[in-house]
Amino acid sequence: MNRGVLIAALAVVVVAGGVFLMRRTTHDAPTAPDAPAPSRIVPKKVDPPSPIVTDTTRKTTPKKEAAPAAPVAPAAPAAPTLASLNLECDVPGASVFIDRQFVGTTPLSLDKLEPGSKRVQLTATGFDSVQKTIDLNPGPNAITIRIKEVSLNAKTQVVHKHGMGSCDGTLSATLDGLRYDTSNKGDAFTLPFAQVEQFAVDYLQKNLRVKQKGGKTWNFTDKNDNADVLFVFHRDVEAARKKLADGYGRAQ
Repeated sequence: MNRGVLIAALAVVVVAGGVFLMRRTTHDAPTAPDAPAPSRIVPKKVDPPSPIVTDTTRKTTPKKEAAPAAPVAPAAPAAPTLASLNLECDVPGASVFIDRQFVGTTPLSLDKLEPGSKRVQLTATGFDSVQKTIDLNPGPNAITIRIKEVSLNAKTQVVHKHGMGSCDGTLSATLDGLRYDTSNKGDAFTLPFAQVEQFAVDYLQKNLRVKQKGGKTWNFTDKNDNADVLFVFHRDVEAARKKLADGYGRAQ
């Protein structure tokens, strides 16, 4: 056999044997167990620490105060519909009549009265009765009525008879005295009571005489020749003069 061929054949056998051994060794070697997969560690979520509040912190942080509540306005009281009356008088115990109905004696307090115009009359023993019209308003009312006071406002139409002829005019009286107004200026006068010497009525003669101290005399008749008018005028004047002499006050 050719030597070169033999060497080649041996080389093939050696190579084939080496390959066989390598495969067997690889097949028979124990397989290393797979390494376990590393576990995944998830970090725990930690809340940030709360800030430490000290007394200093509390003092430096101003506390918000609540806004003051708005004041509530009080409900308006209902307007009164009835009237009350407090009545005083300078004569205690005087009887009081309102619209001709007796309601008590002075001093007097009344309530639950209907508002409006009222006619009040006071009477007392030894005094003339006094009448006044008052207006009561809803709610409280207070008035004072004086019995010990005097007022005078009288007048009448007269004719003055003198030596020749006559003149007509108005004879009036107030607490200040007598006054005669006429178109005849020579007969007109104003006399305080202190200057009146005579003031007299003659009912039968239907004459009223006025005489000034140290002066003139006037004789008056009623314009309608009515003696009663002259009598009432004279009576009212004399009653007022007597009250003034007795200490009555003048009406306000």
